[in-house]
Amino acid sequence: MGNGLSDQTPILSSLPAFQSFHIVILGLDSAGKTTVLYRLQFNEFVNTVPTKGFNTEKIKVTLGNSKTVTFHFWDVGGQEKLRPLWKSYTRCTDGIVFVVDSVDVERMEEAKTELHKITRISENQGVPVLIIANKQDLRNSLSLSEIEKMLAMSELSSLTPWHLQPTCAIIGDGLKEGLEKLHDMIIKRRKMLRQQKKKR
Repeated sequence: MGNGLSDQTPILSSLPAFQSFHIVILGLDSAGKTTVLYRLQFNEFVNTVPTKGFNTEKIKVTLGNSKTVTFHFWDVGGQEKLRPLWKSYTRCTDGIVFVVDSVDVERMEEAKTELHKITRISENQGVPVLIIANKQDLRNSLSLSEIEKMLAMSELSSLTPWHLQPTCAIIGDGLKEGLEKLHDMIIKRRKMLRQQKKKR
């Protein structure tokens, strides 16, 4: 799983350009970011190795209203030495997917620190965040309310729309529902930004 870029055959080649969304997948190492990416890409489990840089894929997803949209995902490595580079990938992004390991209680504070750090960057103010609570299939996983509290979601800026989604990336549970929420938040933000431009 290297720094490859693959392009699926377009399902609807007539899609307007504004239906393409630039999404960055972030989170601590071993949270399941690359598993999320390749579950969405191939709709099957792909055994992954730690990401030493980034993976990028353009993926067409059919949402609940039968609308097909293109997400251009950037899955960035989560090792501590790579985290300072995250802000380079979030410039001009439409949305951030932040993956947390629901079982890794010991590192939840570290995940909280990184989540708050990336959402406080001025360019990321108002950028929608989908928090994926991965590994919810495991018996000792934290509940959503516990994760929400441990990540201090209530302390995120009021400008930052967010959604916490329970998932199991290995089998894909919850991923599509999470993307639908992210898509809705992005569309809402784009409309708001357009209205603000008209007022100027």
